[in-house]
Amino acid sequence: MSAVVMYTTQVCPYCARAKALLKQRGVSEITEVRIDTDPAQRDHMMAITGRRTVPQIFIGDTHVGGCDDLIALDQKGGLLPLLQA
Repeated sequence: MSAVVMYTTQVCPYCARAKALLKQRGVSEITEVRIDTDPAQRDHMMAITGRRTVPQIFIGDTHVGGCDDLIALDQKGGLLPLLQA
C-alpha cells in the first residue's frame, strides 16, 4: 500500500473526514504534517501544492488534493488503485 501523507491542523473537520475515509479503504498509517504548529511546513505545503487549505493529501508521489478531491477520487473508483500502487 502506498504511503499517505496529510497536511493537517488540530481542529479541522475535513481532515478528520479524509482520515476516516482512508481508514475505511484500508490505510492503517497516515503521516500527518501539522501546519498549525510549524509555519515552515505551512510554507512548504503551499509551495508544493499551490493551496492554502487543509487537508492536502499525498498518496505516494501523487498530490490528491483536499477532502473533496479525495471523496471524488473514491467515488470515481480511483482511490483504491492509487493506494494499492
